[in-house]
Amino acid sequence: MLLLVFTGGLILLLLSTSLVLTLGSFRDYISGQLEDHARDGATALGMSLSHAIDGRDPVASSSLIDAAFDSSRYLSVQYLDHAGQPVAARSEPLGNFGVPDWFIALAEIPLVEGRAEVTQGWSLLGTVRVVSNPQQAYRDLWNITLAMVAINATVGGLGLVILFAILSRALGPLRQLEAQAQAVSGRDFSQRVTQSSTRDLNRVTRAMNQMSDDLGVLFEGQGKLIQHLRQLNNEDSVTGLASRTAFDQRLRVEVESEERAAPGALLLFQLSDFAEFNQQFGRDTADQMLGRVADLVKAFVLKHAGAFAGRRMGAEIAVYLPGAAQADARLWFNELVQQVYALYSDASLPLTVAVYGGIAQAEEGLGRGELLAMADEAMRQAHADGKTGCRGGDPGQAPHFGAESWRQRLEAALAEEALGLWQQPMVTRTGKAPAFYQVFSRIRCDDEWVRAGVFVPIAERFGLMPAVDRLVVIKAIDWLRQDRDRQLALSLGQSSLADSDFREQLIELLRDAVDVRRRLWIGVSEQAMGHHRKPVKALAQALGKLRVGMVIDHFGVGGVPFSYLQGLPIRALRIDHSFVHGIEAHEDNRFYLESVVSIAHSLGVQVYATGVETANEWETLQALGIDGAMGYHLGRPGPANGEAE
Repeated sequence: MLLLVFTGGLILLLLSTSLVLTLGSFRDYISGQLEDHARDGATALGMSLSHAIDGRDPVASSSLIDAAFDSSRYLSVQYLDHAGQPVAARSEPLGNFGVPDWFIALAEIPLVEGRAEVTQGWSLLGTVRVVSNPQQAYRDLWNITLAMVAINATVGGLGLVILFAILSRALGPLRQLEAQAQAVSGRDFSQRVTQSSTRDLNRVTRAMNQMSDDLGVLFEGQGKLIQHLRQLNNEDSVTGLASRTAFDQRLRVEVESEERAAPGALLLFQLSDFAEFNQQFGRDTADQMLGRVADLVKAFVLKHAGAFAGRRMGAEIAVYLPGAAQADARLWFNELVQQVYALYSDASLPLTVAVYGGIAQAEEGLGRGELLAMADEAMRQAHADGKTGCRGGDPGQAPHFGAESWRQRLEAALAEEALGLWQQPMVTRTGKAPAFYQVFSRIRCDDEWVRAGVFVPIAERFGLMPAVDRLVVIKAIDWLRQDRDRQLALSLGQSSLADSDFREQLIELLRDAVDVRRRLWIGVSEQAMGHHRKPVKALAQALGKLRVGMVIDHFGVGGVPFSYLQGLPIRALRIDHSFVHGIEAHEDNRFYLESVVSIAHSLGVQVYATGVETANEWETLQALGIDGAMGYHLGRPGPANGEAE
């Protein structure tokens, strides 16, 4: 555009200069013509008064002056005697003759007076003075000016159009380069510049295409590296379930963290005589059997929101089901164990095998070690029984509500909108003002606030999560309108993401909240992305158009390839708390986290952590370059909008 303006201005300057010079020359020419006309007229009248008629006769002189004035274009004609007194004279004003006054003032053709003497013999009778009328000269000059302006405008405009076309053609690759640069900044390396132009620009486009290819390869390689590191650190290589260390870390957070601790059930089950199965059928077949069992476990986990599983050792697998009461958990776990037994027994013939399971109920104040010990003891009791099945506490003595009772309580709370918001600060690495506040929802049941860790699994199981999330979004928007300086982040449930009606309602709520939506962060768990990729991608693109930030929650445990995130408008990643616990002594997790931070920052994505409970964890995360973190060491959850514990 700058080049077009400069070239257009240069053309305009050249045409204007040409116009001024041409008109100046024509003006001088016309002025000379008028001077010659006035001189010739004066000469002719002087000779006529000297020889043709008696110049001393005023009547004859006046008749001659009148005839000359009427027959030619004169502004004034005067015959003065030798004393300077007029003998005969005619004149008329310049008048209005169709030329603008400003042009007459600008052109200002000089009026030159023609003179001639009137004599008789050797006697001087007087002088004739003639001034030509410039009306026609002004008209000619005006018409020529209009014609030249029109011609110059046409030529200049046509030149600019041609120049614009040439520049558009020559600089076309620059627009593609701009689009390519924007695509690269959005982690899309598939854009190519295909239009050719000048030799120099062609070299630039080839370099950009090569750079985009190289960045794509680099990003893909880094993504595979992160995925590989995650698998090495957190996945069992045979089953694809969580490793023992990773499972224990997640279990600790679930049962010992004050905010997340809630009713839940742990299952430990073991394939009996697996060493004999391994010896008879071979290690490869045994590994394949563990993989098939893991597939059953993964399908079970997928049906229960928030559930997770891991391989502890040999043929022993653990499954944790958050928010499940003893009676419900025993029913579901028994079904899983029977499915595993059917698969194992069919493949073990002629061996006689069984599957033994032990169930332990999570209680307040019960640590991870104690819970595992209880489940292990129950599994040993099942083994002593000598038949497939689960052992655990007496379901009739379980102090927690069953699933159906919880469903009724949830529906009643939603009908009354008895839902409150709690907040926890996401502290920045510099320790200044929080980047945002994480929102936690709680429902009011029996005159007490129930944590999300208790009711969310039930809400997911009965399809009530979209209603819960919708109410949370509405309350969060109202909160933002009351507090103009605050930024809030909230997390959506898996069933909410899978519900197209909820997604449409969410976008509509945010579209109407144009005054506050840019201060709202929407969190989506990595596990939800793995199960609902298309809905999550559509939601991410819709949020991006509304300038609402998306955060990937529980990053690192969902198993989603890092490269999948490159096409999504993501504002931040939130590392799962299982990577944070004891990170100062966990070299593998530190290396994994450092790699994630490096790649994310190169893509303009922020990285946060959760579950920081010690000063050593916080110092280690700061050294790794984390943008911020939250946890009880940095700030405890507190009620908002006047809610009270």
